[in-house]
Amino acid sequence: MAEDRYIDPTRESFDAFKALPRDVPINMLNLLRFRDIAQYPADHPNAGKGWSGARAYEEYGRTSGPIFQRVGGTIIWRGKMECMVTGPDDKQWDSSFIAFYPNSGAFLEMVTDPEYKKAVVNRQAAVLTSRLIRFGEVDGPDTFG
Repeated sequence: MAEDRYIDPTRESFDAFKALPRDVPINMLNLLRFRDIAQYPADHPNAGKGWSGARAYEEYGRTSGPIFQRVGGTIIWRGKMECMVTGPDDKQWDSSFIAFYPNSGAFLEMVTDPEYKKAVVNRQAAVLTSRLIRFGEVDGPDTFG
């Protein structure tokens, strides 16, 4: 079985994201599995600290949080996985949350910010695999139908 490692978007998936409407609110579902020990580039200041993936992700949150807030982002839901009810048993997530952005332009502004590009190294060091899924908002009944 091929390794299941998704840390950064592919060029194709990022192009698909950019092709969607940019002027509508979006919600980004984040599912994260952390490394036991963060893997930083050898020349990074946090290399050799022996941080866990969870600790490195905390650093990512601390350093990227002000940029996320500046572009209008907010966490609207955070949860802890308890069990897989439907889906593959081997998929476990250490952290899950939904980040709201007022529009996809705000997300693009964040990920292209020079300070964010420095902060994201902590995320890359922390994460073993992840899913980042964009959802648009739709109106409908408060039922499953």
